[in-house]
Parts: sequence; structure tokens; C-alpha cells
Amino acid sequence: MGRGRQKAFDTRSADIVDRVLRSEPIGVGIVGGGFMATVHSRAARAARARLIGVVGSSPARGAAAAEELGIEQAYGSLDELLAAPGIDVVHVTTPNALHAPQALAVLAAGKHVVCEKPLATSIADAERLVQASGSQVATVPFVYRFHPLVREARARVATGETGRVLTVQGSYLQDWLLSAGDDNWRVDVSAGGRSRAFADIGSHLVDLIEFVTGDRVARVAASKRTFIADRAEHPRVETEDAVSVALETAGGAIGTLLVSQLAPGRKNRLHIEVGGAQESVVFDQEQPETLWLGRRAGSLLVPRDSDQLAPEAARLVTTPAGHPQGYQDAFNAFVADSYAAIGGAAPDGLPRFEDGLRAVRVTEAVMEAADSGEWREI
Repeated sequence: MGRGRQKAFDTRSADIVDRVLRSEPIGVGIVGGGFMATVHSRAARAARARLIGVVGSSPARGAAAAEELGIEQAYGSLDELLAAPGIDVVHVTTPNALHAPQALAVLAAGKHVVCEKPLATSIADAERLVQASGSQVATVPFVYRFHPLVREARARVATGETGRVLTVQGSYLQDWLLSAGDDNWRVDVSAGGRSRAFADIGSHLVDLIEFVTGDRVARVAASKRTFIADRAEHPRVETEDAVSVALETAGGAIGTLLVSQLAPGRKNRLHIEVGGAQESVVFDQEQPETLWLGRRAGSLLVPRDSDQLAPEAARLVTTPAGHPQGYQDAFNAFVADSYAAIGGAAPDGLPRFEDGLRAVRVTEAVMEAADSGEWREI
């Protein structure tokens, strides 16, 4: 970065921090107008941000998104959005292949960025994003980290209550692409990238396992299948519908993973089981109000009750026990922590671009393992 550009960036960053310190609402721009834009906008509003602008896939779609989401103005391009006054952070919620160029443009404009996963469709692009982020806040919504009982599971492993981690098993199952008539841009390699099911939801699964255990997947063997190769709008589909993975961790644990977008009846079932020498810990995202602790004698369910949880878990409890929290609450907590980081805080467990790069590397290793039929190191 040249000196002139660096000076301009420093000035913009100082302006942002100054406004945050004066308790002015953070100014938000959103790129994309689909389902994830809706989720991001709700979280931004919950964090008392000002939703200044949105860019859609077309001017008409941008205008519709602004109306639907209560955003002040639709802009015709990302460049126009970035030039708008008051924008501090941009949320990138577009198809996967657009993440890298759009997030790089946001960073080059001196803005903070929240970029949907996968961070990029190649390791090289993800590395460029990490390098470009510098001192800017750049986060990736691995939001399942923000369920209070996920933090409780993490605390139990960290304090040694589970004992040495011996095994891990997990699955992420959905059914929204179950039939040939179900279609989406994600099935297209040019829009979604080489991997679909694993990059889209398997990345969440691995991130959650590594986050809870504090250990990293070191090597993988995998098998993948495309069961429906001809969909309504995409003939000759090449991206995978399902993946099974065997893994070994750096700490010596072994495990298995199953990822599928063709699992009848499973809407968004992210499930992990960490088997320790003293107890097993099980979290199910579709049943997020309890954490199962498996013991040789005296297994029990821990409720999402702040009086019974570790401090970092209790911090994320926003309603009394018995009043359910869910996915949007976890997303709200992630965005609130991202904005707190913009203000100079250092929230524990905030997933940043480095975590997004990690997910891209794991995904690439799984795809290579499946293609080669051999184990791959990460």
C-alpha cells in the first residue's frame, strides 16, 4: 500500500473510530438482497446500527430489498455504496464467487467488512483477503459459535471437565435440495465454487468442532457424491450433494463427519458429539436449549440457564431459561461482537478472516481427499 493510500486509509479508520466513541450508530451497507441479507439486516438493526444502503443484483432488486428490509437507499453499484457518506462496515451476502472481489473492494475503501462464508472459492483468494484486512475488522459469520451452550461445551473442554478428547463425530444435514426440482445458484460451480455442500455447511461443522475442542483437524479422508446431476435450471451439476469424512486431529483424536443437503426431514440439523475420557458433550443446533453431558453414571441435560453456565456462555444468554433462543439470536450476537470490535473491543471467539481462510483450506483438503481416494494433510 502506497503512502498516500495508507494515509487516506488511516484517516477513514480514525473517522470511524471517532464516531463509534461518540456513540453514533454504526453506518451499515449491505451487498446482496436475498435470504442472508435479511438475516444480516435484522442483526444490524438489533445492534442499533443505521442501515444506510444496499446493492442488489439489479437496480430493481436493490430497490425491492431496500423497501423490504427498511434500508434507507438502494445504490446501483458497490462503488456507489462505498462512496456514500457514513458507511462504516459493509456486509457481503452475495454468491460465493463474488465474495473475494467485493470484500477486497470494501477493504480497499477503508471500510470494515462482514463477509459471508465461504470467504472465497480458492485458498489464494482467501489468503489475499487475510493480507488485505490488516488492522480493519473483517469477520465471517460462523454464528453457531454464539449459541450459549456451544460456549458452555467449549468451557467444559477447556477446563478439563470432559477429560482428554478421544473422539469427535458430527453431522450437518438439510433437505432443501432433496429433489431434482429443487435448484439454486449454489449448485453452479461458476457461482458457488468447486464445493457446495461441504463449503456451504460442512465449513460450519468443522469450525464448530475446532472451536469447541480447541484442537485442529490435521488430516482427512473423504468420499463425496452428486446424487442429482440434472436439476431444473442446472443440467450436469458437478458440485456435491453429500460428503462423508474420516479425520484425525493434531491432538490425537479421531472422528467422522457427514454432510448432506439431501437428508429428508432434516431442515438445519448441525450436531456435534465430543467424546472425552470423562464425559461426552453433545450439542444439536435444532435443539439449542439443552446440552447433553454423557457420563458412565449420571448423564444429564444442562439447560440454557445463565445461573448454571460458564461466564462466556452466560454472556450470550439474552432471555430467561424457558424462553427459547435460536439462530437469529446467535447471528445477532455475532454482529454485535463484530461492531464491538470496530469500537475497539476484543470479544472472545469472534470469527475473523483467518478463520474463513482456515475453512477454505479444510474444504480444499476434503475435496482433494475425495478426488484422490487418499488421506490429505491440512
